[in-house]
Amino acid sequence: MATIEGKRGEVANGAALASFLAAGIGAFAVGLIVILNEAGLFAAPALYAPAGGVSGRTTLAAVIWLIGWAVLHSRWKNRPIQSRRVYLLSLILTGLGILFTLPPVWALL
Repeated sequence: MATIEGKRGEVANGAALASFLAAGIGAFAVGLIVILNEAGLFAAPALYAPAGGVSGRTTLAAVIWLIGWAVLHSRWKNRPIQSRRVYLLSLILTGLGILFTLPPVWALL
């Protein structure tokens, strides 16, 4: 246990863990948007013509990441959260996001 103002108790780690989970959500969002685009179910508009559709896909994923971070931070900022589950979920979401962006995965569609 960590000491807070002379008292033994848990440290509020929710703000830090919110950023970890939001990063996983953002990575998964990129992968999901890419898979949906390759399946022909969703096409994000090109926001910068020389970059093409990737500019719209990554911008949308960044917006999803920021919304996730803001919501989680506002709910968890002063709370002690069990980090093991958050780390595991963050790793799973990040791994899936990376996996979904690989062209061999698109071939399975």
